[in-house]
Parts: sequence; C-alpha cells; structure tokens
Amino acid sequence: MINIVLLEPEIPANTGNIGRTCVAAGAKLHLIEPLGFSLSEKALKRAGMDYWKDLDVSTYIDYREFFEKNPGAKIYMATTKARKVYTEVSYEPDCYIMFGKESAGIPEEILVNNRENCVRIPMMGDIRSLNLGNSAAIVLYEALRQNGFAGMETAGNLHRLEW
Repeated sequence: MINIVLLEPEIPANTGNIGRTCVAAGAKLHLIEPLGFSLSEKALKRAGMDYWKDLDVSTYIDYREFFEKNPGAKIYMATTKARKVYTEVSYEPDCYIMFGKESAGIPEEILVNNRENCVRIPMMGDIRSLNLGNSAAIVLYEALRQNGFAGMETAGNLHRLEW
C-alpha cells in the first residue's frame, strides 16, 4: 500500500480532498501535527465527502513520532526544491510520499538530509507551487501507475452505451 504523508497541513479542504483521493487509490494517509484545523471540522468532512469514514488514516504528534512508528520507511519528499522530477524515480509498492504544509512546504532542514529522495513536479516560470491536493494526486497516481495499478479497477463499463 502506498502511503501519503502530510507534514503539518494547514487547510482542511486540501486534507479532505487528499483523504478522498487516498480512499479511491487504496492508499493510507498519515497526518503529522500540528494540524491547522480540527479533524472534526465540517470543511474537512465536506471535502472528503462520505469517504472519510473509509479512510485508513494515522496521526502523529510530530515528525519524530512519525519516524519512530514507521522505521525503515522509504520516503520520497515532494518539494519545489528537488532536482529530480517525480517521474524519474521508481516508487516501491509500500513507499511513503511526503508533502509539506501549504504555506512553506517541507522544512529545508529535513530536505537537506534527504536530497536523494526529493522529487518535484515541473511547472512553468514563476509559479511558486501547485495546490497540495493536486500535487498529492499527481505523484500518487504516478506511483500507482508504476506499480501496475495493483488491485485497482482499470477497465469497466461506466456508461449505458458501449464504446
């Protein structure tokens, strides 16, 4: 199972959307405190819709506890500061993909010690960053693609007409 890690997320709607994406993708969500919202907030539930109850989610009081409870985890860190593009790495089926808080990303003190596992999403010119929910979906689905969308529905007849 691929894991999405949000380090100190600030916006409940982003976390809700990412939670819904995790449910659809069969991924686990890890939330590292402090959070910029309460897990009972309406905005969080609204963005995750009725999927939040199906989400496999763990919370941690801080970055240190996350590492203590996930020893040996292979962690890719998504950041605009990376040299590697997110498609240039091979994601393991049980890897962790970490994203930082919306206002600042993952602290450079963490990134500098993990350079080889940092990945970026290419963007045009002066764009500072993408929305956190979009970024998580982009990288998560690349990891799923590389792993053959294991266990996921890849074909189906979703319409009343045959194509």
